[in-house]
Amino acid sequence: MYDMNVRRTALALVAGGHSLNAVSRQTGVSRSAIRSWQRRIDPLRSPEPCPRCCGAPAPPADRAQYAYLLGLYLGDGCISPQRHRKGLACLRIACADAWPGLIDACEAAVLAVRPGGTVRRVQNDGCVTVTASGRHWTCLFPQHGPGRKHERTIALEAWQQAVVDAHPWELVRGLVHSDGCRITNWTTRVVGGVTKRYEYPRYFFTNRSDDIRRLFTDTLDLLGVAWTQAGACNVSVARRASVALMDAHVGAKY
Repeated sequence: MYDMNVRRTALALVAGGHSLNAVSRQTGVSRSAIRSWQRRIDPLRSPEPCPRCCGAPAPPADRAQYAYLLGLYLGDGCISPQRHRKGLACLRIACADAWPGLIDACEAAVLAVRPGGTVRRVQNDGCVTVTASGRHWTCLFPQHGPGRKHERTIALEAWQQAVVDAHPWELVRGLVHSDGCRITNWTTRVVGGVTKRYEYPRYFFTNRSDDIRRLFTDTLDLLGVAWTQAGACNVSVARRASVALMDAHVGAKY
C-alpha cells in the first residue's frame, strides 16, 4: 500500500513527461500500480463541481449530450452505489457489441456531462457496459431508485424537461439507440398480374415502462413525427415523411 503523498508524487512526475520506468525507479512504485492510478480519477485534480448541487442549480453545460445520455440511461442504464466506496455511485449503461459506434458515442456523452471523470468499458457476454463512478450521478439522473424502471414512476424534473424541449432529437436518438431499431419491412402486391416485392424502412421503440414510452411519443409529437402503438410495449414509426425525419436526425445504430 502507498500513501497519498507517494501517489501524488508519482502522478505528478508522469504528468510532467517522465516515463513509467523512470518514475518507478525514482519512487519505488511498480509500473502496474502507477498505471492503475492513472486509470482512476486523478487525486491531484479537483472534481468538477456538480451543476445540480451548486448555489444556483443548473443543467449540465453540454445540454445536448445530456439529453442523449438521458435517453441511453432511461433505456439501458442504471445507477448503483459502490459497496466499498461510501458516497460514490456508478452509472452503468449497457451497449451491444454489435454497435461499436454506439459504445463510442455513449462514452463521449458521459465525458461531456461529467468532464474530468474516468470512463471504463467492461466487457460482458454480448455487450459492453460503459461505467463511470462519481458522487453526483444521482443528482443528474433523479429517476434512479430501487426496482425496475417499468415497476415505478418515471417522470422528468422541470429542468430536465427544459433540456429535452431544447434538444428533443438528442433524447429521441438516445432512446432509439438504447431500446430501438431501424429495420426494413417488406410486402408484396400484384401489379398487372405480376407479384412485386416492396421494401420500406421503419423504426421501432420497445420499452416496458408506460412512462418512458410516453416520454418518447410526447417528444415525437413535439417534433411532428407520426407514430402508432404496435403491441403492448412497442412504438412504430412507419410513414414515409416521419421515417425521413428520423433518418435525418437519428439514423440506424452502427
